[in-house]
Amino acid sequence: MWEREGRAFSMYKRMPSRDRSDVMDVEENSAFSQDSMDVETTNPSMWLSFPHVVVGTLSSFLFGYHLGVVNEPLESISLDLGFSGNTLAEGLVVSTCLGGALIGSLFSGWIADGVGRRRAFQLCALPMIIGASTSATTKTLAGMLIGRFLVGTGMGIGPSAVALYVTEVSPASVRGTYGSFIQIATCLGLMVALFIGIPVKEIAGWWRICFWVSTIPAGFLAVAMMFCAESPHWLYKVCSLIRIICNCKIISNVKFLILFNDHSIKSLDIDSYHFFLLRSSHHLILIAEAEAEFERLLGGSHVKYAMVELAKLDRGDDADPLLLPVLLCFCPFGLCYSCSPFAVVYIGSTLFALQQLSGINAVFYFSSSVFKSAGVPSDVANAFIGVANLSGSIIAMLLMDKLGRKMLLLWSFFGMAISMLVQVAAANTFVSGSASLYLSVGGMLMFVLTFALGAGPVPSLLLPEIFPSRIRAKAMAICMSVHWVINFFVGLLFLRLLEQLGPQLLYSMFASVCMMAVVFVKKNVIETKGKSLQEIEVALLPQE
Repeated sequence: MWEREGRAFSMYKRMPSRDRSDVMDVEENSAFSQDSMDVETTNPSMWLSFPHVVVGTLSSFLFGYHLGVVNEPLESISLDLGFSGNTLAEGLVVSTCLGGALIGSLFSGWIADGVGRRRAFQLCALPMIIGASTSATTKTLAGMLIGRFLVGTGMGIGPSAVALYVTEVSPASVRGTYGSFIQIATCLGLMVALFIGIPVKEIAGWWRICFWVSTIPAGFLAVAMMFCAESPHWLYKVCSLIRIICNCKIISNVKFLILFNDHSIKSLDIDSYHFFLLRSSHHLILIAEAEAEFERLLGGSHVKYAMVELAKLDRGDDADPLLLPVLLCFCPFGLCYSCSPFAVVYIGSTLFALQQLSGINAVFYFSSSVFKSAGVPSDVANAFIGVANLSGSIIAMLLMDKLGRKMLLLWSFFGMAISMLVQVAAANTFVSGSASLYLSVGGMLMFVLTFALGAGPVPSLLLPEIFPSRIRAKAMAICMSVHWVINFFVGLLFLRLLEQLGPQLLYSMFASVCMMAVVFVKKNVIETKGKSLQEIEVALLPQE
């Protein structure tokens, strides 16, 4: 690859300055110039991008699977590994992956921007394979915890990677539908994890099979991503970064990270003249790659229009010369330079915070006890919760591009508030015992169903849509970190708060959070249905 770049240097060296200027003119007035083409306005076929989206959502399936894989076999694991009756150790087996997920989510933006969306998926799958294999073969508690932590790092990278990838490769007309695949895949992963052990429970060490099974989709994800399209938005972003560096005119014999045609990154010591020559050829290579990926995803007749939409954002990229050192380092916190990006990151972080503070994880973690008190076996209870979650996700998929993201969020949080009030009524001492149990079970299923209609799938779809392209991956990393931190504290404090405050007050607090979310969404969230990412960005962050 470097030999080809060297030949490019030689070719440009032999050019007189006037010809080099002509080359740059060709670059700036390339085939996606809006004034010299017929723009295709019909919606592209959804089926071209469909297989790429399905492969990407395997990471969501794995996410759901590893969330639930230890719930059913935890007792058998504790007996085989010698910590039966140690509630602290059992809690660590369940929650260690959350710590790994926090670490993974913190670095997910750096990974997605540094090596691309496709390789981010592969780096997500790798620790899941190693971690699951470690858990499946270990004979000690320490080995189990190490395996769970490694799996957690992959779980932290996955949600950001899939949200970015699905948003950036999907046509605007079906982006909401494809975004719902993330939640559906997560639900399917949870359900498979809950029932995978049933056929093998009679086998000694059957729980090890549950961990081994997860390596199959993880391995398939890593291999299949080699044949999937790279995000054209990421390719164009790298192209814009090269242009920013050149335009800043501060290059003088320094080390640069250059992304080559095979998506490898090499560190080079080059002077400004040779960087100018490399930039002119490399810029065109990346533009051609972005066009090729758009053709794979949207069809040939839509490539020019898609490139025009990307080019609309060039004016915003050139306004950030002071950000250059941060961009070069791909700093995870490289968005502290503009009030407007802060505003959308605040909206995204708050949405994830409200999602977790609504009480959904308390319902998932402790639903079994409610069903058990109603005389419902744990397997049946898990099936009820899984069916409610999956049903809501499928309905959301059908409505996402019809009603829009904002409408689903509003009605979802409102329905969750009503469901929590039903739980409050069930906890009232004036309600008879049988009526209380029916209200508890009904309220819980209604809560899960309404959560899956909007509050579950919409934030991970909406946030990549509203974040500017130059900070999208880093902003998602921050928001996912908020998600994991609050998730951890809700799981840690729920039982203690339930004991100290009682179910009526605690469920009333959850209902209040849901109503606060309704008000927040109404005031701060914009509708993105049917709009291209560039249209959304220009509307939210107009450049002077």
